[in-house]
Amino acid sequence: MAADITPIAVLLMAYGGPGKLADVEPYLMDVRGGRATKPQLVEEIRTRYARIGGGSPILGHTRAQAAGVGRVLGKGFRTYVGMRHWHPYIKDTVDEIRRGGHDRLVGVVMAPHYSSMSVGAYEKKLLDAIAGEPPIETALVRSWWDNPSFLDAVAQNVTQALQRFPRPKDVQVVFTAHSLPQKILAAGDPYTVEFGNSCEAVARRLRLPDWHVAYQSAGATADPWLGPAAADVITDLARAGSDSVLLVPIGFVCDHVEILYDIDIEYQALAKRVGVLIERTDSLNDSPGLIAVVADVLRHAELRDSRLRGS
Repeated sequence: MAADITPIAVLLMAYGGPGKLADVEPYLMDVRGGRATKPQLVEEIRTRYARIGGGSPILGHTRAQAAGVGRVLGKGFRTYVGMRHWHPYIKDTVDEIRRGGHDRLVGVVMAPHYSSMSVGAYEKKLLDAIAGEPPIETALVRSWWDNPSFLDAVAQNVTQALQRFPRPKDVQVVFTAHSLPQKILAAGDPYTVEFGNSCEAVARRLRLPDWHVAYQSAGATADPWLGPAAADVITDLARAGSDSVLLVPIGFVCDHVEILYDIDIEYQALAKRVGVLIERTDSLNDSPGLIAVVADVLRHAELRDSRLRGS
């Protein structure tokens, strides 16, 4: 690419998380739209982060992913990172992109399945951020669960994880994704369908005779959330006589609190209570497989199909 052509800005977006324990309360306030969090819930969440090292590793993983994507895409692109609920915020990163003179931006959320309440919320943040002058032609990769290389990478991790069990053929495979409020279903949200289809595609690659889907990490609200809950599925499998369960958190692409605490601590404690052996697949993090997938979906994003309003 000619030296005088401005590189395309690539924005990798993730949820964000507190970098240290002192950040937990203001982070939760941001997640809750400025509303205060009950002290006992703040302390509970702070304890979770203390158990996984004192803060969220999600920013570090996302920066590593961005660096890897940048290396694959080459000099015609420059990668940036923006967080939905913590620093560096999406708006602040877009301001940096604008100061860098970029007139074209392609964004991707580091979550493979689309929902109006997840990826849609990032889209709104990005729309708000790009408003103003000078204009930036902006596109968003809204969903990438069906990328064959992504499905292959998950399948490979399942194959590797099954070898940790004494009897791999007897293991019950449970795919998980983040639970969301059930109200998304009334509007025809594609989240559950995309999640189910991605699980089926991986299971088909592996010729799994039996597999299950479950949702994890539901929020602390009174509204009904998507199920079945992963904890209930684990318990039911144990009651049915299974003694080995492999969790495949296909809805998550890196290690953070939903993996390191919810699975590695809470579900492991549950496994001991109900008498089953639980393992999980390794997170993709900044593995070459995931980097290749994200670079691919960004490189082939069609602006006319995914262009955001106001750009």
